[in-house]
Amino acid sequence: MNKPRPVKTQPNVLMVDDTPANLELLSVMLKGRGYKVRAAVSGRLALQAARNEPPDLILLDISMPEMDGYEVCAQLKAEERLKDIPVIFLSALTETMDKVKAFGAGGVDYISKPFQFEEVEARVEAHLELRRQKVLLQENYDRLRELEKNRDSLVSMIIHDLRTPLTIIAGYNALITEDRKNILSSESAGYISENMKAVREMIQLVSDVLDTSKLEEGQMTLNLSNCDLGGLLQEGVSGMESLLKGSKLRFTPPADPVFVRADRELVFRVIQNLLGNALKYTPEGSGLIRLTLQPAGGRVRVSVSDNGPGIAPEHRQKIFEKFGQVGIRTDHKRYSTGLGLTFCKLAVEAHGGSIGVDGKAGAGSSFWFELPVSGPGPRGA
Repeated sequence: MNKPRPVKTQPNVLMVDDTPANLELLSVMLKGRGYKVRAAVSGRLALQAARNEPPDLILLDISMPEMDGYEVCAQLKAEERLKDIPVIFLSALTETMDKVKAFGAGGVDYISKPFQFEEVEARVEAHLELRRQKVLLQENYDRLRELEKNRDSLVSMIIHDLRTPLTIIAGYNALITEDRKNILSSESAGYISENMKAVREMIQLVSDVLDTSKLEEGQMTLNLSNCDLGGLLQEGVSGMESLLKGSKLRFTPPADPVFVRADRELVFRVIQNLLGNALKYTPEGSGLIRLTLQPAGGRVRVSVSDNGPGIAPEHRQKIFEKFGQVGIRTDHKRYSTGLGLTFCKLAVEAHGGSIGVDGKAGAGSSFWFELPVSGPGPRGA
């Protein structure tokens, strides 16, 4: 600590005190330790010096005319370029409330006069090291964010390019299915049917990945219209009938239409995801899925209940998180697949709604989402 530091690593310290003798004494000591030192005899000059060349640390007196140290520190913290500079108060005021006020203004430390230089040097070095580590941490964070952005862009590009060949495969499967009576045995027709199911799931996954990214970044534009939720649920039920394999799907459409202002396609995909998730985790041949639609004031709730294994309480929030699902899978509990539930959460919240799951482990699950009848607020629109 007593050795002067190399010139190229000299920290820049700004000292502020209206007593020239104090500035001279401390300046000589700090320069002898290898610090680059500047001095200001008033708060106004200190602010000007900091704006011209932001220092690495400021030693600030409190009792000064025109502008005291508290006000100087508050102004420093109010400016974007200067707010992260550590400020150490150096004052003859020793009352507890003086120190509390100094920390409240944004100071990181407080040294009482008369001081021992060794104490000043030790605290200056400690706070400079903390600042260096903070800057390094921010730089590393920024690099990681840039790498993550590049990775997401690459994944998005690859996923986007997958959509075209998958659509072509689905199209040819459909053509083969149309002629299956002439060219396919019942066994081969079954293979084609399973192939079609897998391709549809892959196309759904591609769409979920792309739209999840858009929703996360706030780049998804909602195409709002008056949607009949009862009609959307009935359409979802009809699309699931060929996949039930002995399971039962029950839904009683409401007597009158239940309208909400929403993006019809996004809401329908939320319904498809919840129905597909329920079907996947109900017992084959004895599965029971129930859909309910409940208007309540200015909102409407849709519930998809099943008699599957249920979800443990500790996993109910994680299953809607993009990376939370990974942790659940490491516990050998696969409550969802892909990004389906993450997409559902983002899509519902983009409409100003909410989503969740109820039930007990071993006793089935009830996924639900609520949408405001009048549609999303200004941010969602």
